[in-house]
Amino acid sequence: MTTAQDHVHVVATLQARPEHAAELAALLAELARTSRSQPGNLRFDVHRQSSDPNQLITIEQWDGAPAVDAHMTSPHVGAVLGKLGPLLAVPPQIVRYTQIA
Repeated sequence: MTTAQDHVHVVATLQARPEHAAELAALLAELARTSRSQPGNLRFDVHRQSSDPNQLITIEQWDGAPAVDAHMTSPHVGAVLGKLGPLLAVPPQIVRYTQIA
């Protein structure tokens, strides 16, 4: 059994090219639906920045690093990563956090 301190949070920040913002949002929504069914997923949300509709983030929570690693190497994540390049204005930032309190 994992505790809150074992949980891993992943925040990905993605800046869409303006003409591809809707396509990126749809792609991330599908990624969220698929990822929520993966073992170890506790949360997977997609948000759009209020002041910049071209910036989206995903906020994920996993029950440990092995679950994140399995997610990142899964075929559906690979497929999404392969589609991102032309949709983005800059490379995505993907950061892992561990809970300390």
